[in-house]
Amino acid sequence: MKKNRLVVLLCLLLAACGPNSNQIDSGEKTLPASVQTPKLAAIDIHNEAPYLPPQCYTKTEDAKGQVHNPCYVCHTESKRPNMMNDQELQLTYGFQDYLTRNQWENLFKDHSRDIAAQTDEEILEYVRKDNYFDDEGGILLKQKLASVPPQWDGNRNGQWDGYIPDLHFNFDSQGFDIRPDGTLSGWRAFAYAPVPGSFWPTNGSMDDVLIRLPFVFRQNDAGKEDRTIYRINLAVVESMIKEQDIDIEGVDERAYGVDLNQDGQLGQTDKVAYQWAPKQQIYMSYVGAAKTAFEQRQLKMAAGLYPLGTEFLHSLRYLNLDSQGQVTMAPRMKELRYARKFTWLTYNDHQVFANGEIKERHDFPDRSRQLLGDIEVGMRNGSGWNYQGFIENGLGELRPQSFEELGSCVACHSTIGAITDSTFAFRRKLESDEFQRGWYHWSQKSLKNLKEPLREDGEPEYAYYLRHNGAGDEFRSNQEIQQLFFTADGQLKADTLAAMNQDVSLLLMPSPQRALALNKAYRVLVMAQSFSKGRQVILGGADNIHQQVEPDQLTGVKEVLSAF
Repeated sequence: MKKNRLVVLLCLLLAACGPNSNQIDSGEKTLPASVQTPKLAAIDIHNEAPYLPPQCYTKTEDAKGQVHNPCYVCHTESKRPNMMNDQELQLTYGFQDYLTRNQWENLFKDHSRDIAAQTDEEILEYVRKDNYFDDEGGILLKQKLASVPPQWDGNRNGQWDGYIPDLHFNFDSQGFDIRPDGTLSGWRAFAYAPVPGSFWPTNGSMDDVLIRLPFVFRQNDAGKEDRTIYRINLAVVESMIKEQDIDIEGVDERAYGVDLNQDGQLGQTDKVAYQWAPKQQIYMSYVGAAKTAFEQRQLKMAAGLYPLGTEFLHSLRYLNLDSQGQVTMAPRMKELRYARKFTWLTYNDHQVFANGEIKERHDFPDRSRQLLGDIEVGMRNGSGWNYQGFIENGLGELRPQSFEELGSCVACHSTIGAITDSTFAFRRKLESDEFQRGWYHWSQKSLKNLKEPLREDGEPEYAYYLRHNGAGDEFRSNQEIQQLFFTADGQLKADTLAAMNQDVSLLLMPSPQRALALNKAYRVLVMAQSFSKGRQVILGGADNIHQQVEPDQLTGVKEVLSAF
């Protein structure tokens, strides 16, 4: 397929990064040629389809003819307002011609020599060095973006037009992030059940997710910031996303003029009741200034959809060892990912989007997906969200992701059945019977003693994944999980499953030895700056990954499963 088959809008992109010499100015420090930063605006990109993740090349059928199905986690019958319903992708690879060859070349490289060259002491020193804050607690990227390096200034206007990091990682007992002056930054951390597969720490990284609603959701009727109002409005959003009742700390509804528990009167309540049926004239409401804005139709609301202007922040971290030798989240970030909802789409709009994707695949089966965006504002996912991010350069400092690198963001946040308004984590937020009602950062409490989540059919979710996938990751490469949870003939161990049901850290957290090896393997990719060829770290070889598939090749899966 020719390069012009990929249609990209390279609006306001960066010019080529740096001169042709043995050193390149990355925008942070002068980097030796051996650790060059990629050209952030290169049009002649390596991979025309960075939106197809490496997991989609999994060999679902093993050498013994046994079929495994990790595909259902993403490709499933969707829930409104997601109209993709892509469960048929469990049955076939269904790739366009260009995609039949696996472009993620890093999966097949042997990095064992480079991994072995790093000592445990060296990698621990590296991951313990914070690359988000300086020694005085200042946010490094914020300082850098205040005087944006020319190589990062896509539209040459002398300023950074994307997200400027403003999270202080200073969380109170309700998960709110507090600025040095004592005010709220608007960010609130929440704990969640990690999505099965590559998202588990045992498969490479620890991460966190934070949400922020627009300022109007934090204001009272007088326009002043009010933490209780913000807390209630976040509970209303949680109720609308999960489509269920949400327990809250007790409040007096009369102070807000909203019947939060839907009992027909205003009084004390400790619940936001989910009742939303507009065709029957049954509505819910925000409180404070957001209530007024909603009544004046300045804000829109619908089940399964976030308010316009909602933001998410997601840091991806290395694995650290604490003083007791336990695996924890490292200070060093691999990536800092940001998302913002910039357009409101109705249910009908989402249906039109899904229909358009289906028609595009049918009418133009050989054409790669169009990617729209730029490295400052971010990559558009087609459903009203922009995704932007930062990633390590060769020296471990955070830099903007290139246009091609940002293309990976839309892989999981668009055109798959499992997402809710383009997101995973918030629908999986822990319930109010957990620590701090589920509003906390992993630095405040670890995964230890967290109970296994349940599917809608009542089955333990992680046990279901292990049973149908036959492994603890899509590539069936995690030998620690294999040995801990499976017998020699591939049967699940009942006693280990029972223990994991009461403490998911048994499954999700790697041993110290595996954590260090994963860190070393990823650092090899950082030094090479070869993220366009894959960011996935695999220890022990890529035996269960296709390098090439045939057009319309069947996966061998016979039974379509649900992610919910």
